[in-house]
Amino acid sequence: MTTPTPVPPELIPPAPTTAEASASRRVLTLSTVAFTLMFAVWLMFGILGLPIRQEFGLSDVQLSWLSAVAVLNGSLWRLPAGIVTDRLGGRRVMGAMLLLTAIPAFLIAFAQSYPALLALAFLVGFAGNSFSVGVAWNSVWFPRARQGAALGVFGAGNVGASVTKFIGPAMIVAVPAAGLLGGVIPGGWRAIPFLYGVLLVVMGLAVLIFAPRQDRTPGQGRPLREMLAPLRNTRVWRFGLYYVVFFGAYVALSAWMPKYYVDVFGLPLYEAALLTALFIFPASLLRPLGGYLSDRYGARAATYGAFGLMAVALLVMSMPSGHIVLYLPGPNGTTVTRDVMHYTLGVWPFTALLFLVGVAMGIGKASVYKHIPEYFPRDVGAVGGLVGMLGGLGGFFLTPLFAYAKSATGFPQSTFIVVLLITLVALAWMHLSIMRMMNRAAPHLQDRIEAHP
Repeated sequence: MTTPTPVPPELIPPAPTTAEASASRRVLTLSTVAFTLMFAVWLMFGILGLPIRQEFGLSDVQLSWLSAVAVLNGSLWRLPAGIVTDRLGGRRVMGAMLLLTAIPAFLIAFAQSYPALLALAFLVGFAGNSFSVGVAWNSVWFPRARQGAALGVFGAGNVGASVTKFIGPAMIVAVPAAGLLGGVIPGGWRAIPFLYGVLLVVMGLAVLIFAPRQDRTPGQGRPLREMLAPLRNTRVWRFGLYYVVFFGAYVALSAWMPKYYVDVFGLPLYEAALLTALFIFPASLLRPLGGYLSDRYGARAATYGAFGLMAVALLVMSMPSGHIVLYLPGPNGTTVTRDVMHYTLGVWPFTALLFLVGVAMGIGKASVYKHIPEYFPRDVGAVGGLVGMLGGLGGFFLTPLFAYAKSATGFPQSTFIVVLLITLVALAWMHLSIMRMMNRAAPHLQDRIEAHP
């Protein structure tokens, strides 16, 4: 059976001193707070898109592209961002990303046309690449036995997707349309990107000032070709598909669900935002649990469980109403039909199922990244960057795909059929790969999915 690559002795850190433990905690705290903010900025169009649609008269497809281009730019640079972090250190890279992202955030607050918004949405989407920076940064500050939990805590910064859901509707109403301080602070929905611009500058300075100045740079001095060599491994691309399911679909649904609740259930925006947050919270805050389960029971077992839970919940969400038709014998040898067990998936049962999808995604996102330092301990930046890039690109393609699927079928629940199909494909590939490895290495161990000493 193929087992994780042993960690080279030179990469096994000695027992941390008190100062090193303190530095590790600072790295984890700063990177998690920064990532939470960057994630909020990256996905802010999930809420801002609705008042923007009203102001600019956008169609569903135009609105979906506004979110999609932000997701695209938040995915394209994840591979180089991870490599650069391994070479230069997370403090420099994360600090610079925060400060650079503040520029388009400020400009969005004053955009006056859809093309300008589209261009600025693409630029502000750069925030999404902070994930691979944080993964590479935290991986070198924590020992292998604690990497799953540490990366899970960092990844909980995905909860930033709910920040705009909470503050957005209230700020849109509270800030006058004319703005504050004579228009220096814009009003309505424009106040939110302006506020994020201020917070990005503050957080960028905090990272540069308070993060350990003596950073760890495992990629320094290594040839780029050597750092990219693991990307030829099929396993890396398989992990990428898993991440499309757990992260790409999460990104797309986070942006899509407020609109879905408004259009399908007729809810006001603030209620749609709060119900979407019930999906975002478990999908983000349960990443530490996913890391713990991966450390305790193995990444494969955790990933199997996450795939299974998602598939069951999505299957039910794809069938919002229906009944069973019974064919019964009638008089004179005829057949009559009777409809029984009518059901309708109301807003609260639907939200409960969406919550379960979020639980599965929270565990699955952590379990995927637990694989990476186990199999590629010297190349977490490059491999983690590529996996993150593929997951982010999945979010980019899924958002407009939801819109096109609805337009083609007239069936809003086609969203969940799309996600269910890619979930089943990823689960099938994972299971067949594991079975093939076990059959090749040890046929008598076919009932075991984790490698053991």
